[in-house]
Amino acid sequence: MNNPGNGIAGFRLTEHTWMTELGNWIDAISPDGRRAGALLFDPKIIGLPGVRDRVVQAVMTDQRLVMSGMGGLIPVADVVAAGDQVWLLTAQAVSPTLADLLAAGPVDPNGAASLLVETAQTLQALHASGVTHGSVHPGTVVVTAEGVSLLSERGLSDAIRARVSPPERDAAGWASLARGLAASLGPGAPADLFERAAAAATALGLSAARDLLVNERGRLPGGRISRDGLARAARGRSAFAQPPSYARAPVPVPQDEGDIVTLLHVPAGSVQPVHFGPGVGAETGTQSQRPETPVERIWREGRDEAATLQRTERQGRAARARRRRTILAGVLFAVIMSGAVLAWLRLGNAPDLAVKSLNVVAPKKTQGCDSAVLVTATVVTNGAPGEITYEWRKNLDDEVVKGTLRTESDKTSYKVPLRWTLQGRSNVKATATLRILTPGPVRSDKASFTYKC
Repeated sequence: MNNPGNGIAGFRLTEHTWMTELGNWIDAISPDGRRAGALLFDPKIIGLPGVRDRVVQAVMTDQRLVMSGMGGLIPVADVVAAGDQVWLLTAQAVSPTLADLLAAGPVDPNGAASLLVETAQTLQALHASGVTHGSVHPGTVVVTAEGVSLLSERGLSDAIRARVSPPERDAAGWASLARGLAASLGPGAPADLFERAAAAATALGLSAARDLLVNERGRLPGGRISRDGLARAARGRSAFAQPPSYARAPVPVPQDEGDIVTLLHVPAGSVQPVHFGPGVGAETGTQSQRPETPVERIWREGRDEAATLQRTERQGRAARARRRRTILAGVLFAVIMSGAVLAWLRLGNAPDLAVKSLNVVAPKKTQGCDSAVLVTATVVTNGAPGEITYEWRKNLDDEVVKGTLRTESDKTSYKVPLRWTLQGRSNVKATATLRILTPGPVRSDKASFTYKC
């Protein structure tokens, strides 16, 4: 197997890594020193017939959407093959996710509303362009240091399953986000608003759900939708919260990475940083002179609505008038929500997720100077869908690497890797311990290797 060490195609890999259904995500630094991401696809998945071609097609579709002016998506820089490995490289960081923020506690209600409005707007734009996301959940919603909410892994879940998800699947995923945020807040006006928005998305669509959040923002603290709290939470959870000297360090590009080839047939440099408005260059700020597409119209209207939220009290009075007109709709949503709860209760016979066994394995061979060691854990479940939270601990330092693993109903075995880079002259026994935090009871296992330099 080709081993890219601690870099791939000029991207520097960090030690912050987590597993998804697609494979192993790793926080990275791009060749020009910006935050980025790298996904090493699970070889058992990407090696299936047709999967790699479908993944490449999904990514090329994303690149065309970004170049046409769509915001709200994590831009993909490249998909490369290195021996029997396939990597997806992003031009922007893919952490922290909403799942990371929720693991630390409730999300600020104003920021939660901002996240829901922006993701609904992105999904509407995708649907207007004739595509869907296919896997909307807390692990695919990325929050930037500015509090902007972006979607990652667009179309990849569908690509590995050879399916095309309908817009209703995205609406259901968005509704689940809204209900999860409501549950994290506890009883109160914001939670009630999010529950009603979830019911609206399921019954009437994402446009109605988004309008409900905007028109009834008076139920939020201060009566406004704001990214501020979300931005603070994202900065607090960022794995890149490193000293300035780390951020300025040169990015080492491997001198010999072997047979690394791009799988995307697009002009070099065509993927730009994500845009937040149609046809506006991130660097030049110029507006293209061409007919407005439905995707751009949705983004323009969403942008104008966001600006309107902070203007005058006169507009606030207009919003309150619209809110009064939605009282009847609110009664309808409550009835729909009751039906949704009953339906959920009927499905409640499914078994809860449980971890049956855990086994951590480390290399037996002594590791030499400046080694990047891969420690791998195998987690076996009862086959129920859900989410596993875990943490890696190292005996040689105080770092704790936290992560989440989403399980599926038709799969029982999962790999959880830890990349551990050791440097300097020493002769030590390194031990990595994995603790499964949820679902309980807490389980742990460990493995050791020798480092000698």
